[in-house]
Amino acid sequence: MELWMVAALTLTLGACGGGGGETGAGAETGAGAETGAGAETGAETGAETGAGTETEAGAGAEAGAGAETGAETETEAGAGAETGAEAGAGAETGAGAETGGGAEVVGDSEPGPDAVVEPFSLLAFDDTRISSVGSDEHFQNADAEVDWGSGPFGRVTLVVDLRSTCFPFEQWASDPPPPGQSWPPRCDAFDRNFEFILDRPQGEGDPPGIELVRAITPFGGPMHIEVDLTDIANGLPGGHRLRVTIPTWSDGAGNVSGSAGGWNVSARVDVEPGPAPRHVLAVVPLFDFNHGKGTTPPSPTFSVPAGTTLGRIEYRATGHGGGTANAGCIGPAEEFCKRRHRFLLDGAELGTQEMWLESCSHMCTLTTAPGPGGANIQYCAQNPTGAIGSVNAPRANWCPGAVTPPWILGGAELAEPGEHLFSYEIPGVAEGGSWRLSAVYIALGAP
Repeated sequence: MELWMVAALTLTLGACGGGGGETGAGAETGAGAETGAGAETGAETGAETGAGTETEAGAGAEAGAGAETGAETETEAGAGAETGAEAGAGAETGAGAETGGGAEVVGDSEPGPDAVVEPFSLLAFDDTRISSVGSDEHFQNADAEVDWGSGPFGRVTLVVDLRSTCFPFEQWASDPPPPGQSWPPRCDAFDRNFEFILDRPQGEGDPPGIELVRAITPFGGPMHIEVDLTDIANGLPGGHRLRVTIPTWSDGAGNVSGSAGGWNVSARVDVEPGPAPRHVLAVVPLFDFNHGKGTTPPSPTFSVPAGTTLGRIEYRATGHGGGTANAGCIGPAEEFCKRRHRFLLDGAELGTQEMWLESCSHMCTLTTAPGPGGANIQYCAQNPTGAIGSVNAPRANWCPGAVTPPWILGGAELAEPGEHLFSYEIPGVAEGGSWRLSAVYIALGAP
């Protein structure tokens, strides 16, 4: 049995940072940043409540800690190798479509029968504000309709830009912290889960959505991501609903984050029609949910179509929460806990993997520059509002400001035609902690 880590998504971190991964609908583990003009608080761990549980993974960075984020490229978040069949599927282009409606198409949308279809872009989100205020239109998430057409596609890429109202610090001149507060109201200084889901279920009995991106926002900084969706688009042509989620929360007192914080998201799908690089026979979502202590893992079934020569399961997993540490933890569970995940196909072990990153130091380029008050401060360029010790800390398969690529499960069993059952085990999950999980099966045939 073989287990690879996919370098399926190419991410370019132009000033990215951030992790503090929230777990979507439940606990969120943002690593808070304390502000004030002064030095960062170090690696103290705290807990903050909101509508979920969010844990500070470092006492946060001072408001004056921020700086340009630089531009870094990262393709993997751990060890592993990509499979012979690229784990990425298709690429989307375009420049963000407004939420709720159909995506704006840039280029010819209705070519004649003999026309050569040129590359085009679908605008899904155009600087859409994801808010922490419950009464706002896009509270924690936003939706857009995208239709990349009937294919085939030579390449489809999702291009994402995340903008923070915390940084650059020059913004504070026009949006200063209110009296007695440490942060501008619209600034979310924490790191948050940052996810894109295709075809999220709309009702009871609908299949789970397909997670396209699992990332963690920087501590208060911008982020650029590019993800290959070619196989997804060739396996699932036509129209779809795209959801972006950032479980952002406010601090009404404005002490550890802004009183009405949020993030601005732009996303487009770049589509290059042409011969498909791989023959995609099936794309099957398996699950998309949070796993906590006592959770009974789902055991989804899926069908491998006849003619499959190579099958893979893309498994995304990140640990979060502020529970009491137990064996295998160096801090609050499950954000700082080593857990070995075990995978099973039809009851037989398919592989195991310890979901853990020993260091996030690659997301902290130390920089000294003027902070909001004008005095020089030291900060992590990719995570401008994060405590240096917190940004650098090892974590449960994620880093602040980085994309967590899927782990790829492969093997001859996944190409055997017929019905199969997939399941997993995560021993030792602590009370109050959780794992944000998703999985999708992709079948490929001969060219």
